[in-house]
Amino acid sequence: MTLTPLLAAALVALGLQAAPAAAQEAAIEAMQDYLMFQDYESGIILPRQIDRTVFDAALFVDTRSADQFAAGTIPGAINIEWRQVLDRLDEIPEDRMTILFCNTGSLSAQATFALRVAGRSNVVVLQSGFAGWQQDAAWKP
Repeated sequence: MTLTPLLAAALVALGLQAAPAAAQEAAIEAMQDYLMFQDYESGIILPRQIDRTVFDAALFVDTRSADQFAAGTIPGAINIEWRQVLDRLDEIPEDRMTILFCNTGSLSAQATFALRVAGRSNVVVLQSGFAGWQQDAAWKP
């Protein structure tokens, strides 16, 4: 093997190692940018804020498993498991409030964060989740 193919192989190997590091840096930068410029409560909604006007205008996304969704959910909600929100981004509208929820709000908060970093400023997490909505929602159909 001559020096030129060896050098080319080494350069390719270095390039393959650098690509994941650059992608990670870009992801971290996007998250930092998001965190630095958001108001404290910009990504949440409380159950008591969901009156009939909000309920009728918003899309509810149940981020729990299909089995949990089938057992009971907010009327009219669609099911997108929290890990799949970026894979199914085309199902999440950009032109209306979208409220993500799980049982308590913890997993849906992660999904909401991912969507907001991806540029969806219309997406909020239902603080206290489905349990909070059942107990404290200002309006329920």
